[in-house]
Amino acid sequence: MHVGSFVLAAQFPGQGPGEALHRAVRSAEVAEQSGLDAVWLAEHHFVPYGTCPSAVTLAALLLGRTRRIRVGTAVSVLPTAHPVALGEQAALLHVTSGGRFTLGVGRGGPWVDLEVFGTGLEAYEHGFPESLDLLLRWLGEPAVAASGERFSFREVPVVPRPSEALTDTPGPEVVLACTSPASVRLAAEHGLPMLLGMHVGDEEKAEMVALWRRCARAAGRPAEEIAGAAHVSAGVCQLADRRTDAVETLTKALPGWLKQGLAAHVTVDGRARTMRDPHAYTELLCGLHPVGTPRLAADRLAATAERTGISRFALLTEGSGDLATTEENLRRLGAEVLPQLR
Repeated sequence: MHVGSFVLAAQFPGQGPGEALHRAVRSAEVAEQSGLDAVWLAEHHFVPYGTCPSAVTLAALLLGRTRRIRVGTAVSVLPTAHPVALGEQAALLHVTSGGRFTLGVGRGGPWVDLEVFGTGLEAYEHGFPESLDLLLRWLGEPAVAASGERFSFREVPVVPRPSEALTDTPGPEVVLACTSPASVRLAAEHGLPMLLGMHVGDEEKAEMVALWRRCARAAGRPAEEIAGAAHVSAGVCQLADRRTDAVETLTKALPGWLKQGLAAHVTVDGRARTMRDPHAYTELLCGLHPVGTPRLAADRLAATAERTGISRFALLTEGSGDLATTEENLRRLGAEVLPQLR
């Protein structure tokens, strides 16, 4: 089992984006010191829900500041990026970090980002499979040309090639965020591990893993690849000597952040959207994830792994909104939870 930190760079009420980003960087450094396996970086635009607009840029900084821990994006939003540009950045980080970088990609949402970056709603609604295919070809082939609906260009060489890294892996690992059967099928057809969100419980995640396996077999993926797929489960972790104290920490901080962060999202076409109730969502997260004593946290992670077959976790540890509390949370996760799981 591999446990990592999920870093949103969340801007809590009364804070500025600089404070949120400082906490994000510092928490990643503490995650490595505490023995965690990975740091996963979220990407958002124009909202205080998350203040990191480029997960690959922040990943580059953290790869330079760390020596052991893996750093991944969770996720880089593909409909607002050119897949070749993203592929070049991923290859660069893979080569220069000695293979410590994981590229997580996702479809994102129908947000105003699509207007600002000029890709349009079509890229979100229909263009994702083409973009993903081009990205994967860039990471796996020596030269690439394109003749699709969105991307068309003559053959060009891939520089740098991910395979030129001084590592046993031919290229950066790619993980796909999945929230629907269609995205699960797409991940399975390409043999990509899934990143599953914190808003769903073990039963739904187990169903998605089972669907992925069926679709991967139908697509003719190798049996060893299917058996060894290391899917990632996102969640929340808050530790305390008593579960009531851990829950109280989150119920005091999360609703305010969720309310201002989720309300700031603007759809590109004015479509109606339903926002989760911040208090009910906080209660849901506390019920689903390792929130409580270290013993409870270890038991919940082990139970999720057994029920779902998921072997990797990306845990939000900044739910208090406070840097000192986040650092303590990470250190306790490393010192008091991880030894119980290993």
